[in-house]
Amino acid sequence: MTDASSKLTQLDLTSSEYYFNRELSWLEFNDRVLHHAFDPRTLLLERLKFTAIFSANLDEFFMVRLSGLLEQVKAQVHRKTADGLSPEEQIAAIRAHLQPKLQAQHRLFETELRPQLVEQGVHLLNYSDLTAEQRRYFQGYFETQIFPVLTPLSVDPSHPFPRLSNLSLNLGVVVTDPETDIQKFARVKVPSSLPRFIGLSGELQTYQGETCAWIGVTLEDIIAHNLDYLFPGMTIQGHYLFRITRDADFPVREDEADDLLLAIEEEISKRRLEGSVCRLEIQAGMPKNLRQGLVQELQVADEDIYELEGMLNLKDLFFFQSLPLPDLKDKPWKSRIPPRLKPLQDPEASGDMFSIIRDGDVMMHHPYESFSSSVQAFITAAAADPQVLTIKMTLYRTSGDSPIVKALINAAENGKQVVALVELKARFDERNNIIWARRLEDAGVHVVYGVAGLKTHTKTTLVVRQEGDVIRRYVHIGTGNYNPKTSKLYTDIGLLSCQEALGADLTDLFNFLTGYSRQTAYRKLFVAPLTLRKGMTALIHREIDHARQGQPARIIAKMNSLVDPEMIRLLYEASQAGVEIQLIIRGICCLKPGIPGVSDRIQVVSIIGRFLEHARIFAFYNDGDEEYYIGSADWMNRNLDRRVEAVTPVEDPTLVEELRVILDIMLTDNRQAWDLHADGTYVQRRPEPDEPERNTHDLLMELAHKRDLSPIDSLI
Repeated sequence: MTDASSKLTQLDLTSSEYYFNRELSWLEFNDRVLHHAFDPRTLLLERLKFTAIFSANLDEFFMVRLSGLLEQVKAQVHRKTADGLSPEEQIAAIRAHLQPKLQAQHRLFETELRPQLVEQGVHLLNYSDLTAEQRRYFQGYFETQIFPVLTPLSVDPSHPFPRLSNLSLNLGVVVTDPETDIQKFARVKVPSSLPRFIGLSGELQTYQGETCAWIGVTLEDIIAHNLDYLFPGMTIQGHYLFRITRDADFPVREDEADDLLLAIEEEISKRRLEGSVCRLEIQAGMPKNLRQGLVQELQVADEDIYELEGMLNLKDLFFFQSLPLPDLKDKPWKSRIPPRLKPLQDPEASGDMFSIIRDGDVMMHHPYESFSSSVQAFITAAAADPQVLTIKMTLYRTSGDSPIVKALINAAENGKQVVALVELKARFDERNNIIWARRLEDAGVHVVYGVAGLKTHTKTTLVVRQEGDVIRRYVHIGTGNYNPKTSKLYTDIGLLSCQEALGADLTDLFNFLTGYSRQTAYRKLFVAPLTLRKGMTALIHREIDHARQGQPARIIAKMNSLVDPEMIRLLYEASQAGVEIQLIIRGICCLKPGIPGVSDRIQVVSIIGRFLEHARIFAFYNDGDEEYYIGSADWMNRNLDRRVEAVTPVEDPTLVEELRVILDIMLTDNRQAWDLHADGTYVQRRPEPDEPERNTHDLLMELAHKRDLSPIDSLI
């Protein structure tokens, strides 16, 4: 054994020095999102959109991740994460990271983006900037549209501090009774049922004599300047905005819940009002006594107060995407029909969805290729086809007006056996899923809620069809949810197939989900928590063996997050053995690339841009006989061990080549790509002066457009 190899075998790959912190890595991801708001190359309304996404992401982070750490501290849990940080240390690091970042975000909006909006004729005014005529309009609007909705709540010995709902925006109002000269406090909730931004129209849509593209004020500004309606006879001393965030992650003891649907429904109603406050955002300039009063009533730590300049809740800046200003935002993208499915659009063409799938597997890449004309069309066709006997499907997240669910209801009404596994624990979609579960049950669909203790995250559909004397099974296996709305925003891949092995595997998987089954082996699928970890581990070990035998060895893995310590250690071992590893990780990455002797053959790239990267693709060189897989699972503890997931091989040579092209485009991106360094910093790639810009999402849209015009074989 050489000195170098002896040194490698002595390395303790469980040491904290080889891991990034999960929470801090997520914050770095959100910083990359915010970067697009700061980047002057981004169109103006898109900069506002990324500002809003940053805030929306943070809301969920506080409700779930930070609140969880606070609960650990409260319960005196001191266990350290793989990177060696205790809950207290993680909380301190999160606070230190976020305070300056939030200040910078608000400063960007107030001092740069807002003035740039003005240059484009979009005026979000302060009330003091309105003309007398414009004020009269808003006063009338207040009287008729806002005032009837408001409920001022006073706080005094006979009126306890009100229970504030999660993520609510509130006005803290200080008034004085002129008869007693006693100062009092009241809370006015800014109603979320009304638009946050109220615009003017017609002759009032002017500023300093110029007609505007849009002009208006915030809802809270209108309320604040009409408080005398709410407190007649009182002297208004001041008004100050504040917003709270509550712990919104709830445990449900499935083994103690007779009816899981009812148990979760009860927890949802509790979550809105009963979770402990984990963040208090206040408007800069709030008096110290009012601030301390809120701290005392809400029982929030001083360190969890974020004092911010200007408008609170920048998540609402999504509104500006609705303005008819096409030059200030990305050009609309119309998803193309997958080439193999184009004959379905021709009423004179022979064949149907099922005959096309029988001719060979069909792969779709959303949103470049249409969800409605592929996945949705497959399920709709199955619901209407008299030869289809059974439809079985997992529903993790779906839209509020889901055509998928309507198709399942139609199928049940057509006499088919329909089974829908509805995941009630899909975070923040629980209420929506409960509504659909009840509608499905009312229509005669067999609704089940999966396996106790496991969240069902897999994206799978099984269709059983009678074809003469043959029973044939058709499947859809994807990386994304059955949600027509997010299919336009998230990048996902799906496979339609009638391979007998995949059909048999999905039959076994649904029996595991709906009945009593100890199925532990599958023909082609990797299924978590049963075979996925073992299967991926074996594929990585095979690359290690090839490398040790002096053969080329390579792994490319694209996913949302890489957190699982066992998988990270295995990738370190592969790098040490000589395997070249390229990881495309959109969000959290706890692996440290580029450490000499440990991970110097590992490259980590993050793609952040117009669409949310959501597809999971895994490629293994296998001594030249490459294998590609797609599925629903990241390499996180929860996906591998505590969720039901499915990963399928993609074997058709044409589809394999298509996946290879997708990965190559991402790995050579010089516009949306960020390289992770060993010190934890992400550096955005920039094209060289004589180098063309390679933007992943633009290139994939261009590729989909070309495929729409030409045979696929000529483009790959």
